[in-house]
Amino acid sequence: MNSGMDHDTNSGTDHDTNPGTDRDTNPGTDPDMTSATDHDTNPGTDPDMTSAMDRDTNSAMDYAGHCAEIVHQADLLASCLTEHATDLTTTVPSCPDWNLAQLLRHLGETHRWVEDLVRTRATEPPPDTALRVLPRDTAQGPAEVAAWLTEGARLLADTLRSSGPDAEIWTPLPSGSPRFFARRMAHETVMHRADATLALGRDFTIDRRVALDTLDEWMELGSLPEMFDFHPDRRELLGPGRILHFHATDTPPEAAADWIVDLTGDTLAWRRAQEPAAVSVRAPLTDLLLLIYGRVPADNDTFEITGDAELLEFWLARVLFG
Repeated sequence: MNSGMDHDTNSGTDHDTNPGTDRDTNPGTDPDMTSATDHDTNPGTDPDMTSAMDRDTNSAMDYAGHCAEIVHQADLLASCLTEHATDLTTTVPSCPDWNLAQLLRHLGETHRWVEDLVRTRATEPPPDTALRVLPRDTAQGPAEVAAWLTEGARLLADTLRSSGPDAEIWTPLPSGSPRFFARRMAHETVMHRADATLALGRDFTIDRRVALDTLDEWMELGSLPEMFDFHPDRRELLGPGRILHFHATDTPPEAAADWIVDLTGDTLAWRRAQEPAAVSVRAPLTDLLLLIYGRVPADNDTFEITGDAELLEFWLARVLFG
């Protein structure tokens, strides 16, 4: 879920990877979800610390939409596996320590991990070994894996719907509720579908509303004050004049698909706006999503970069997540 970021990809042995360089989305305690067991956060005890990530009022999608999207994205991923001959030993370039079987196992186990947490109204994170220790080999074929994956996605969505959005449960952030996990798991599934699709050399497409919501969540998580506790090196990003602007070139004006990342204050900040910036990046929305989530590099013709390209690379390297 940090989907981003802790992927343990050793074949059967556990090694946590640095969330500053990893691409996975472990549903753990770190706001960018790099550990499920580092420290407990009591749900519902501090209303002043309620995160925007725990409410769908600031989201382009609502709770029901997030639940439905978990299933939809899993179905799309399953179709990708079964429509053509798929080699599950294929290396996943955006998660280079994993092959396709490990990526899919991680995603399916993550769905089941969250389902168990929500169904039992857990007040602390359950053990997460199954989504971290991922054997490289699998005896299952693509069709079996696809069926297992969609089964877990449906089970998770059904449990989220049954619990309702406001049940008190453990989440990586205070004042936790299923709203957090519905949104996080929708986008976890989106990005791991992207990983699989790109690994298989196929085109990744996504509905505009889902892409906007996925980018907004990334911005919200990355700007949480708690991030400095988990990633002190991100303070190095702050400095006068350090503003980044991202613009989606293929969206209508009403989509307001402009993001400002403001590093000029004491904390990381973001907003939907068009403003002067030290560096601006223009590209189609899906490409911006893949860039910001660390799935593709900035040095290709897809991206029109104006201004301080070194600041862009510095920022991307420090906030890699998802």
